Amino acid sequence: MAMPLPRSDRWTAADLDQMPDDGLRYEVLNGQLVVNAAPKPRHQWLIKKLSQVLDAVVPHDRVVLDGVGMLIGEDEPIPDVMVVRGPIDWDGRGIPVGQVELAVEVVSKSTTLQDRMVKPVLYAQAGVPVYWRFEINPFKSQLADERLPVLFAYALGPGGEYEQTHRVSAGNPVTLRAPFEVTVDPGALLPR
Repeated sequence: MAMPLPRSDRWTAADLDQMPDDGLRYEVLNGQLVVNAAPKPRHQWLIKKLSQVLDAVVPHDRVVLDGVGMLIGEDEPIPDVMVVRGPIDWDGRGIPVGQVELAVEVVSKSTTLQDRMVKPVLYAQAGVPVYWRFEINPFKSQLADERLPVLFAYALGPGGEYEQTHRVSAGNPVTLRAPFEVTVDPGALLPR
């Protein structure tokens, strides 16, 4: 089967409707089609456990979603986990960025650049108030005493860029207060 082409000179979220159902993950970032392999079990386990932790504490008018597209203009990145508010179109293309309060990425070897560099800039420019990134594999700036996974938490600063609020390694429970209060130990999110 031939790969579909975009309808214009750049990819849009609407173009994703024509992508094959082949087990790959298709996103549109800055008008470019990004294709990633299916995540590994450890990656998905962390998402499952984090979603359970968040489900237990989110306010009643918020919903925790994983693997759903975030609509930012004509782009459609897919955060690993989102917390959203407001009415949800359960059959819609994705979630409008204005409803997203928290976006979470779990860094895989195949998504390192997007999760550390591209998506945080895109999310910040779109006004997503809080961004979390989990590092589950050894990484260059890992500190000698840090055990994996390591959680990096960011909040949108007055200049419209993310400012780091927390850096927490496995075995160190932390209470985060934005966008709501939640206590999490990154180490408790991976299988033993």
